[in-house]
Amino acid sequence: MRIYVADISDTLRKIAQKFHINLSDLITLNSRIPDPDHPLAGFPVYLPLAPSYSEPSIIHVTPAPVSEGSWIPTSSLEKMSQTEYDVLIVGTGPGGGAALWRLCEQWRNNGKKIGVVEAGNLLLPTHARNIETVNFKRWFDLAYNSPRFKIPVAGTKFVQLIAVGGRSLIWTAVSPRMYLAPQQWPVPQWEMDMYYRIAEQAMNVSNVYTKGSPINQLFLNRLRNGQYPAAMNEPLAVDLEPTKYGEIHSNVFFSSISFLAKALYRKPYDLAVLARAVQVVTEKGRVAGVHVMTPDKRSYVLKAKTVILSASTFGTPRILLNSGIRGNAIGHYLINHSAVRGTFKFNRKDYPYVLGPIGILIPETEKLPYQVSLQGPIGYQFYHDKQIPFQEEMDALIAGFGTVEPRYENKVTLDPYKRDEYGMPELQIHLDYSEADKAILGQAAEEVKRVASVIGTPLVSLAPDEPIDGDHEAGTCRMGDDPATSATDRYGQIHGVPGLYVADNSIFPVMGAANPTLTMVALAIRTADYIIRKLK
Repeated sequence: MRIYVADISDTLRKIAQKFHINLSDLITLNSRIPDPDHPLAGFPVYLPLAPSYSEPSIIHVTPAPVSEGSWIPTSSLEKMSQTEYDVLIVGTGPGGGAALWRLCEQWRNNGKKIGVVEAGNLLLPTHARNIETVNFKRWFDLAYNSPRFKIPVAGTKFVQLIAVGGRSLIWTAVSPRMYLAPQQWPVPQWEMDMYYRIAEQAMNVSNVYTKGSPINQLFLNRLRNGQYPAAMNEPLAVDLEPTKYGEIHSNVFFSSISFLAKALYRKPYDLAVLARAVQVVTEKGRVAGVHVMTPDKRSYVLKAKTVILSASTFGTPRILLNSGIRGNAIGHYLINHSAVRGTFKFNRKDYPYVLGPIGILIPETEKLPYQVSLQGPIGYQFYHDKQIPFQEEMDALIAGFGTVEPRYENKVTLDPYKRDEYGMPELQIHLDYSEADKAILGQAAEEVKRVASVIGTPLVSLAPDEPIDGDHEAGTCRMGDDPATSATDRYGQIHGVPGLYVADNSIFPVMGAANPTLTMVALAIRTADYIIRKLK
């Protein structure tokens, strides 16, 4: 199979004439294109292998650039296109990183070949908070204002971070287990508990970051003695082990880079950066690889027996739909956390001791469809500067996060008129709240006010997020047993396409109020274990 990028006036019919190809053969190879007379400018088109025709605009295979002196080994797409992989992973965020780590840990030196492609570049070798020159303001600018890090999603306030490590380079590291209603979640609780434990150990999750902090303990006591006995130290993915016997623990805040490193020390794998996956390749109904492009539009097909898509809640369904892979639920049931966020103040003179950080979570329960979290004082997680000036008034953050019910009409679809520089259709996104969602958000706002009152601090601000805002979108390739209402089975395998898996937030059929990263990592590890069993 060869790949041709269509000229401005091309249609399938014209391409068939240009290359002397039977039109019906061309339509069969490009089933995702519904109309042979549809304009295809900039769109990649599959051509059959045939030595007899000329190839005026074929993209020829040439070496891809590889970063010199990079902090992780990278491979060229030309080299990777000459290998058939047992597993090819698309994306290096927490889902893709977790699957890679688990495969490398379990397979070690058994001869299996693993490849990874990442659309972004090598931006940071660790979480931004582990870098000594980064304070709260610089982190906030990186996380929310830098065009190198956060790429807007058109028509929304969502943003994506396209880089090696993904959003884990700047996330908050808050890692609670999610409340999972058994009637809506296809994985048994005992199995989730097992994989939660594996994920927590791999990510160094614990609740000791704020343990012993005087102000945190004071606020905890006020909450527990009030109406919040379940209030707890916020669990964070932080490595707090001291250096011992020469073993250095310098990366305190977890990022997916840790998964990539642990995987590398257990088994070699190929990693290509600046490699945009645009389509999944199938043969006889089974996955056969991925079509990948470089920023200068060179095109490659990477062969693989198994493919794991970890390209995000927006990226994964976009690749699937652009590949002509159809499923009633693919792209639908988009969910996100509803959120109300505010700040509160306290006077430093009222707490005449070592202050310490605040990190408190009031978790979601079966009867409480939201959670409340407190963090601060603002900037205290940035521990490098020992000369923090004394401030009489201190600010801290408080937020309520609610659940949003999955509904078919909340969705991402391909824009029939707009394409990006790689020839991929842009996304159209629709997400709004139901009346039930709005009611939960209102309850969360009232709970935030009560919590601030119980700890004795006045609220300075409180405002809700819009539905199309935040960092916790999920659900567009939801797992389940029924292909009519789910995109994958309970192990993340796309219905009807053997060997094609999903390992990111898009797999969630529902989402509790907790940060989804720990749950996503647990599911990705579980999917990797299933693939290991299947490929024995």
